[in-house]
Amino acid sequence: MITGELKNRIDGLCDIFAAGGLVNPLDVIEQITYLMFIHDLDDSDNLRAKEAAMLGLPYKSIFASEVQIGDRTVDGQQLKWSVFHDFPAGKMYSVVQEWVFPFIKSLHGDKNSAYSKYMDDAIFKLPTPLLLSKVVDSLDDIYTLMNESQSADVRGDTYEYLLSKISQSGRNGQFRTPRHIIRMMVELMDPKADDVICDIKTPGLIQFNYSSAGFAA
Repeated sequence: MITGELKNRIDGLCDIFAAGGLVNPLDVIEQITYLMFIHDLDDSDNLRAKEAAMLGLPYKSIFASEVQIGDRTVDGQQLKWSVFHDFPAGKMYSVVQEWVFPFIKSLHGDKNSAYSKYMDDAIFKLPTPLLLSKVVDSLDDIYTLMNESQSADVRGDTYEYLLSKISQSGRNGQFRTPRHIIRMMVELMDPKADDVICDIKTPGLIQFNYSSAGFAA
């Protein structure tokens, strides 16, 4: 369960989107999800770099000194959330729109992978630099509170509350499965890497891979 302060921050983030002209609830949750992925990508890369340094192992960051985006070569460090969130609003907007979103769409080289399939439609929809700046600041505050939380699944709780806040969870069937239920499902089914599972919520067959955290598409 998330705290009242965290709920207030999420409420404030939704208000920022509305005041900035982005009012479609599905667009709001989509843009927040992409931005959270970008934030987590930076955090994950920093953690792996620290772990490699502690173990004396080599590590090549995905934000290498130079990153190829289309026919352009850009400074990879500018694609990191921890770097661009300090840029002036105009520069931040250009970097996120022209570099960061194309970068996350091309992270996985396999064009037939599930990642490429779902990230191919990633479109940056925030209409103004000022809105992006306010959203980035708000998300930084939300991450600070999540990191201070004692909840084991605070990010899942945050996402679920965000869905309920924009009145889309029930209408779109987007309910998060609690982690302990996911673990129970994995243990009961004992899936193998080449198993194919029929998802009754979605027509057709979906290939799932097993991970220690649960099912990952």
